[in-house]
Amino acid sequence: MKPWITLFIGVGSNLDDPLEQATQAIQELSAHRHLRNIKASPLYQSKPVGPQDQPDYINAVVRCETQLGPHDVLDLLQALEQGHGRVRKRHWGERSLDLDLLLYSNSQIHTPRLTVPHNFMLERGFVLYPLSDIEPELQLPNGKALKDYLDTVEFDLTPVV
Repeated sequence: MKPWITLFIGVGSNLDDPLEQATQAIQELSAHRHLRNIKASPLYQSKPVGPQDQPDYINAVVRCETQLGPHDVLDLLQALEQGHGRVRKRHWGERSLDLDLLLYSNSQIHTPRLTVPHNFMLERGFVLYPLSDIEPELQLPNGKALKDYLDTVEFDLTPVV
């Protein structure tokens, strides 16, 4: 039997009722047969990265466990995005749902389809702060503590009630 691996998923949306999109995606992850022990951060509103002529985002981070390999997790996340009508119009552009595999245990993965840890996670407050909400003592694959990075990014998030 395969071991259960802890992973973290970034959730984001800024189109088609973003609050509903993010909430529904978290519920779908929670109900998925290949995922267990789901814990979601609070939801936050954040300004977009990249083109500024788009709506603000709703963001969260989800921690869960799986026996799936990292590329199978990527396939699962992309299928959920497609189910939410995700269309890739422009780089860092607006989207109905964005699900990013942030961390897969302590693995460091570099393939044409997947980079883990996520390339830009250490530069983004909308990733680091929600991640800290659910796993404040997290040690990253680079051996450093998550909390050491919180001072390097601005807390420019608005909690969603």
